Amino acid sequence: MRLGRRAILPLIRTITTTTTTKTSPTSSPPAVLSVGHALRERRRFTEADVAAYAAVSGDRNPVHLDDAVARELGGFHRGRVVHGMLVASLFPSIIATCFVRALLPPFSPRHFVEQHVSVGTHGVAWFDVWLVQPGAVYASQTLKFAAPVYVGDDVVAEVQALHIRATTANSSAASRYVVKFATKCFVAEEEGSLAIQGEAMAVLPTLELSSE
Repeated sequence: MRLGRRAILPLIRTITTTTTTKTSPTSSPPAVLSVGHALRERRRFTEADVAAYAAVSGDRNPVHLDDAVARELGGFHRGRVVHGMLVASLFPSIIATCFVRALLPPFSPRHFVEQHVSVGTHGVAWFDVWLVQPGAVYASQTLKFAAPVYVGDDVVAEVQALHIRATTANSSAASRYVVKFATKCFVAEEEGSLAIQGEAMAVLPTLELSSE
């Protein structure tokens, strides 16, 4: 689930090419995903994010909305904590947005179309049309919540490819890829503080990494 605009700062997506979680964020991104590659996204969840998620999900547990309750009854010494499932939503967000394959005509109604309108020097409007295949299909996710994420914390979510298998529905269909990912989320202010860990399985339309 994606709440609000993803432009909330700080928000940084970096792509690394090593098998460790300590890779410098300035590493050059790989063109194609392979085993060991890691994708990361940095995010700070705000009070507005938590309130919106509580309203949409119906999870209005006061440990997410009331500092006093969170401290006194929940035992969270810094107050309100972010819903664990909201933090975990970063994993499908990374996977869904990093694997999109641009297509050329002929057009198909099964493809998503994004249209951007621009106005030229003579006031004439034209359309730039981008055709992309449907993105990743999220198949499964396991989660273990190891530590709380407090409202206002910076977190870094990471998905790392563990296994990749090509598959086709029939001989004429384009290949798709079943990928198993290790999923981890760290509290950025506390080096090495693991908040969430688990594994995900996704079906990707391509292994090429989107540059968007």
